[in-house]
Amino acid sequence: MSFNLTTHPTFVSSEKAITDFLADFEHAGEYLTKGDRNVIRKGVINGVTVTVKKFKTPNFLQGLVYRYLRQSKAKRSFEFAIKLIESGIKTPFPIAFAERFNGGLKQSYYLCEFVDYDIDFRVLNHTPLYPNRDEILTQFASFTFKLHQNNINFLDHSPGNTLIKISENNTYDFYLIDLNRMRFQTMSLHKRMHNFRRMWLSKKMVRIMATQYALLYNAPYTKVHDLMLSYSKEFQGKANKRKLRKARRKS
Repeated sequence: MSFNLTTHPTFVSSEKAITDFLADFEHAGEYLTKGDRNVIRKGVINGVTVTVKKFKTPNFLQGLVYRYLRQSKAKRSFEFAIKLIESGIKTPFPIAFAERFNGGLKQSYYLCEFVDYDIDFRVLNHTPLYPNRDEILTQFASFTFKLHQNNINFLDHSPGNTLIKISENNTYDFYLIDLNRMRFQTMSLHKRMHNFRRMWLSKKMVRIMATQYALLYNAPYTKVHDLMLSYSKEFQGKANKRKLRKARRKS
């Protein structure tokens, strides 16, 4: 099985080891996630602990689209990670991406360095009394502001896609993952607040983050708060209705 492999210049010397890992993907390393769509494994390549994501095999038409009309999710993940790092935004360091074609795209993989994080953002959603939660949320608002100031619209800005490492002196590092859906564009205040909608924020979380974001953006707190809350409530309402419809169909 041969792949079209593109590696970051830092990891060119590891190309053979990467190819060997992918060729034995079903047995190499250990599973982190084995879902219906994507499979993620953790392993060691030339002494570096890596995360390898195998994307769902596209159907025939999708495979043609990914070959001739649109970049694969693996390639976008790799290139977007490089752009994030160049902008000073943390993400697991991109190592390589691999694609296999037979007519259209058949398989694709994205490899990055493994980040040994402490929590992901979902913990903050589900644990209101998490230690120093208000400060983490304040710093996350600053992190997202930096994202927006760099004209990065992360379309999958959601709780499971933000990893958090706890550092010294009550500082926190945020790492974005699942990077294949982004737009690089100037963002209005409405678009910025719309970007928070998938974070499943409570009213208190909105109050905390809106306070910090308004300060950084130099905008009235009430405007930032009301927009963030409105978009969050709209998204949560639609998502809950979809869940209810699915539950009714199953019953």
